[in-house]
Amino acid sequence: MEARLERAVQKRQVLFLCVILGMSWAVTEPLRYSVAEETERGTFVANLARDLGLGVEELSARGSRIVSDQNTGFLLLNPLTGDLLLNEKLDREELCGPTEPCVLPFQLLLEKPFQIIRAELQVRDINDHSPVFLDRRILLKISESNTPGATVLLESAQDSDVGTNSVSNYTISPNAYSHINLHDDGHGNIFPELVLDQVLDREEMPELNITLTAWDGGSPPRSGTTLVRILVADINDNAPEFVQSSYKVKVPENTPVGSLVIAVSARDLDTGSNGEIVYSFFYATERILKTFQINSTSGNLHLKAELNYETTEIYSLTIQAKDGGGLSGKCTVVVEITDINDNSPEILMSSLNSPIAENTPETVVAIFRVRDRDSGNNGKMMCSIQDALPFVLKPSVENFYTLVTESPLDRETRAEYNITITVTDLGTPRLKTQHNITVQVSDVNDNAPTFTQTSYTLWVPENNSPALHIGTISATDRDSGTNAQVTYSLLLPPPRDPHPGLASLVSINADTGQLFALRALDYETLRAFEFRVGAADRGSPALSSEALVRVRVLDANDNAPFVLYPPHNASAPCTELLPRAADAGYLLTKVVAVDADAGQNAWLSYQLLKATEPGLFSVWAHNGEVRTARPLGERDAPRHRHPPLSASVTLHVLLVDGFSQPYLPLPGAAPERVPADPLTVHLVVALASVSSLFLFSVVLFVALRLCRRSGPAALGRGSVPEGPFPGPLGDVSGTGTLSHSYRYEVCLMGGSSGASDFNLLKPIVPNLLPQTTGREVEENSSFRNSFDF
Repeated sequence: MEARLERAVQKRQVLFLCVILGMSWAVTEPLRYSVAEETERGTFVANLARDLGLGVEELSARGSRIVSDQNTGFLLLNPLTGDLLLNEKLDREELCGPTEPCVLPFQLLLEKPFQIIRAELQVRDINDHSPVFLDRRILLKISESNTPGATVLLESAQDSDVGTNSVSNYTISPNAYSHINLHDDGHGNIFPELVLDQVLDREEMPELNITLTAWDGGSPPRSGTTLVRILVADINDNAPEFVQSSYKVKVPENTPVGSLVIAVSARDLDTGSNGEIVYSFFYATERILKTFQINSTSGNLHLKAELNYETTEIYSLTIQAKDGGGLSGKCTVVVEITDINDNSPEILMSSLNSPIAENTPETVVAIFRVRDRDSGNNGKMMCSIQDALPFVLKPSVENFYTLVTESPLDRETRAEYNITITVTDLGTPRLKTQHNITVQVSDVNDNAPTFTQTSYTLWVPENNSPALHIGTISATDRDSGTNAQVTYSLLLPPPRDPHPGLASLVSINADTGQLFALRALDYETLRAFEFRVGAADRGSPALSSEALVRVRVLDANDNAPFVLYPPHNASAPCTELLPRAADAGYLLTKVVAVDADAGQNAWLSYQLLKATEPGLFSVWAHNGEVRTARPLGERDAPRHRHPPLSASVTLHVLLVDGFSQPYLPLPGAAPERVPADPLTVHLVVALASVSSLFLFSVVLFVALRLCRRSGPAALGRGSVPEGPFPGPLGDVSGTGTLSHSYRYEVCLMGGSSGASDFNLLKPIVPNLLPQTTGREVEENSSFRNSFDF
């Protein structure tokens, strides 16, 4: 335990003996003032501002106030004028007793910056008490054998005043037998002695009464009297004599009541009643009578009340031994009280600053004073606080300490400190006192708001309703109070921001951080945008932070597909030529459409809603290719009309035996009327075919024979070759799709001159497919060569 205590001394404790030097802010000599006791409250004592050479404003700004060891506010400082005033009536006898001079130390405490100025107030005594004899009557027995010049010590008077106002003289009433001499004991006390002027004769005058008067030195003087009754006794040869004229004893202050202090002894050579000795106190004060008692027979001095070294360190007693004949002897007993460590140290708080602002080093938290009423090592003290705290104790003068911050405090780390101030004396056993203080740390706006995320991504469906809540941003501030109240705002975009109109798109709730879309958003116009938001606290100065908000617009299926090919804005329907010799799966054309939406909303599916021959054509659902579903027959109508694949596209399909059959629809030609219902036509054809089946077979056979015989000649004249079309017409790319680069309307015109001409028209649509491969070029070249291109 003691080892830990010694280590603590090395770290944070300072013995108050080491305080007296090196303090630049301490005044070496105290300021001294005086005031008479019983002076009225509010009496002017001094002007501290003038005495210290400080301005009144400076004295007030530095947080000046009066502190004292007595913990009583007997003085009052007016900070506006610097005047030191008496705060109450002072009774010197109550404050200091017989001690002279009566000095009340106090300190002037300046907190900003910390400074202690010592001062003293001396309370001057006034003559407000008269001398008082403890006994109204004093009985003396004087033997008639006493010769002139014999002295008898009388009881002295008590006066609470001191100095010149205390007892300074004694007188007796005029008589022919005695007079008064003054005896000084060397400690400032005056005792009256009665001196016999002539021999007393018991037969002539058995009793003598005189008046003893005590006078003080005040102005005017005060007095007190007592009656001295002298009884003349028969001859008594011997007076009692003490073995020692003076005794001296040391008694610890913790001596139990009733304990024997000392035993005095006197002898008388007479016999009988003249030799019987009675012990008593002589001119004992009230304090002595309350503290001690003496056995009148044995002379043993006992303790009547508890001793207190801090109140009275020494007692001086006069003990009288008187025999039966009236003769007496006296001795002095000096009782010295020895100090023991019976007083724990005291902590007197002068000021406590709580809360204290964070981030402010060397801040004075508390000012206090320690004291121990014991003496010697029992009164030496050391002061400490706990380890691992950002505070340190600094000693000052007059046992003052300041508790200051050792390093800047952080309220966000710790908002409250419980500090235990421990004061331990060096007595045996060691006594200690602890005082707990709580220090609150006030907030300083040293933390900017922090967003929960550095960036936010919000998803908003398009075509939203105005004022739609699209999301919430949040920021927290580690500070407290107004320093932690966060307000949100949209930050203005830079001048070159790609979305300068963001203020018309979103708004933010300044208190909650809720974001709202101000108008409906269109995915096809604005798919995404971003902006920055700020969060600022309400401290002074305000701190802020930023975060990025990205808004993604979710697509809704609000756009119908748009057909790029066949062109839906052409003035005439789009016509496609289909050779009758085409096999099943022949690629007639490809419908190309797009959708402005995205994702699944842009996935297109093609289907054939209505056709002249429903079973003849089919549309691939995923790529829009229109192909023959079966080989063509003679019964198939030469013209087919498909209803619109979209709201504005119509596709006409013309069946031709070969490219030699001339047909080229004029751009301005009106569309032909759609044939009758295909079911009716089929019924009519079926009925007609039953009756003419044979004739039709013969004609067909003859026609085929004629075509075979005239094949070479027809080729030379540019006729269409019989049989199926070459491969390149069926599938140029090998993927089942006819390349747009080689999709032409071809019409074989036969004139009267018998010559064959090719009219090459421009492509119907631009080349939307990738570059054709070399194999495609060769196949197309061979195709052209077969027609003598």
